[in-house]
Formats: sequence, structure tokens, C-alpha cells
Amino acid sequence: MSFILLGIPGLENSQFWIAFPFCAMYVVAIVGNIILLHVIRTDHTLHEPMYLFLAMLAVSDLVLSSSTQPKMLAIFWFHAHEIEYHACLTQVFFIHTFSSVESGVLMAMALDRYVAICFPLRHSSILTTSVVIRLGAAVLMRGLLCVSPCCFMVSRMPFCPSHVIPQAYCEHMAVLKLVCADTRINRGYGLFVAFSVGGFDMIVIGISYVMILRAVLQLPSGEARLKAFGTCASHICVILALYIPALFTFLTHRFGHHVPRVVHIMFANVYLLVPPMLNPIIYGVRTKQIRVRVIQGCCGKEP
Repeated sequence: MSFILLGIPGLENSQFWIAFPFCAMYVVAIVGNIILLHVIRTDHTLHEPMYLFLAMLAVSDLVLSSSTQPKMLAIFWFHAHEIEYHACLTQVFFIHTFSSVESGVLMAMALDRYVAICFPLRHSSILTTSVVIRLGAAVLMRGLLCVSPCCFMVSRMPFCPSHVIPQAYCEHMAVLKLVCADTRINRGYGLFVAFSVGGFDMIVIGISYVMILRAVLQLPSGEARLKAFGTCASHICVILALYIPALFTFLTHRFGHHVPRVVHIMFANVYLLVPPMLNPIIYGVRTKQIRVRVIQGCCGKEP
């Protein structure tokens, strides 16, 4: 059994040209995140919690973008609309697992900023390397345990004769709409996972930044306040780049019946490609240590 991915319904005649900016963004995401991982791996001075979490984010970005973009470009350029059943479920698994991982890593990074700003003298003793690794493992396990039941339940259900998915990749709700059976349990579980995982992460991020803001405003020096805000600016940009399109995609899939399909599908594509592209750019530009290492590497100088 196989499914048919339409790409971007309504823009079939433009998909060939739309693929070029998508391909450029994908190349930037791949190259940027690989450079980020290489810099963090080779420079031992960057083996600190903030950069270890950044490395986890880069790995998540590589998996998330690579799980959709090659097939999407094949659809746009070569009209390779067919996707095998198990490949489709694999895509569902990787998209939702690593979306959860990405959200969890951002939450962990917010906790790191909170400890660094509110408890600077205890930061290295609280967030040791082993604690950072355990946090990363917990975030990964959460994604695996939450998403696996979704894929398992879908795989046990009968599908209708129509196997057409009106977008460029397999996503849980899109696949679920092809099922010829009662899907209330699947939908309910999907909503539970989305709200519990995303909601928990956003609450922790929100509380962390409220506490950070309180601590920063109590600093006596204006220069110190500016420096503290600067260390958080990159993280806030990355959070907004992920959550705004993700929330729009999630809500329109379930409740936005009057939103034009082309708008929804474009946002769904943006949600999986733009954050992986922006993350290495934002952190590369905003983080002095990484920026210096990249410039030194390009100039052939030793750190």
C-alpha cells in the first residue's frame, strides 16, 4: 500500500519554482547545523551546558528537516508523489518525535539561562555535564514514548480507498483523515500529547523567563542588565520561530476549517524548515564564541 502526496494543492504549476527557495533553506539548515556541531565538538571551551544543549538542538534540526525536505523536493521537481505506507509512518514518527525533542531542548535551554542568570555562582555545580546528558536523554525518551503509540494505533487501522494526502509530507492528522474507522481515541490522544508536551514546555519556558526578568531588573548596572538580556535574545528568537508556525499549523489542522488550504500547507512547510535554518544563523551571529570560531575556521587560523 502507498499514499499520494499532492505537494501544495492550488500551486501545482508553481511548485517547480517554489522548490528552489525550499532547497536553498534546506542547504543552509544542513550546512549551518553541521558547522555548529563541528565547532562545538572540536572546541573544548564550548563543552558547557548552553553549547551542549545547542548541539542537541542542531541534531534535532538535522533530523527534522531531513525527514521531510528530500521527499518534498522530489515531489516539486520530479513529480514523485507516491510514498510507501511504512515510509509514510516513519516520516510521521520522526516529524512528531523530533518536534517534541526540539521543544524539550528549548525548555532545557530556558532552564539553563535561568540558572546562569539567577544562580551564576552555582551554575556549573547545578548543571553538570551528566545532568545535561540526562536532561537530553529524558527529552528524547519523552518524544519516543509519546509519539510511538500514535504510530502504532494508526498502523492497526483500516484505510479508505482514497490514499491522497493534500500536502507535501505525512503528518499524523493528515494520515488519520484517510482512516475508515472511528478515530476519536487517536485524535484525543494526539491532542493530549500536543497540549501536555507543548503546554508543559511553554509553561516552564514562561516561568523561567519571568524569573529571569525579575532577576535582571534587580541588577544595579544598566550594562549588566543589557548583557543579561543579550544572552537571552537568541533563545527568545528561536522559541518564537518554532512555536508561532507550529501553533498555527496545529490549530488550523483541527479547528481552522475556514483557513485557505494553501496558507495552512505553506505554514506547515515553514514550521519544519525555517527553525532548522534560522537556529544556526541566530546562534552563529549572536554568540561571540561560536562566531569567532567560525571566522577563525574560514580564515584557516588556529583558535
